Amino acid sequence: MVGAHQVLPDALLERLEQARVARLATFDVDAGPHLVPVCFASEGQVLYTALDQKAKRVPPERLVRVRNICAEPRVALLIDHFEEDWSRLWYVLIRGTAQLLPPSAHEERGRAIRRLRAKYLQYTPEMLPDDAPLIRIRPERVTSWGKI
Repeated sequence: MVGAHQVLPDALLERLEQARVARLATFDVDAGPHLVPVCFASEGQVLYTALDQKAKRVPPERLVRVRNICAEPRVALLIDHFEEDWSRLWYVLIRGTAQLLPPSAHEERGRAIRRLRAKYLQYTPEMLPDDAPLIRIRPERVTSWGKI
């Protein structure tokens, strides 16, 4: 189903709104899978993650996840919840395509930045400036399990 976007049900979107962290998997044909924890927010049927001002070893455009997405846009995003009470466990695995949001996408960038700032108090304008690089993820296949 590559290229076809899957609709995320409302119950699943509510869970994603509550979730605090996800793991973004990208792929490098030479090095294999690359996995990093990310903050994220949804806007309709699209997910966004930002390259914020937290200290990084390289400039945002040289981050492995960015280079990988530019070379191979297929990604996976895993959002999960763990508790000692296993009856409350759940996860959502979203496979889709990612791309860096172009600076020219002013309206979409503004909506994504507002959603991220609303979800994470740490995303002040200094930590997440209006011109921060953003990654857009369009779900193509969604798998979920547990108390969604």
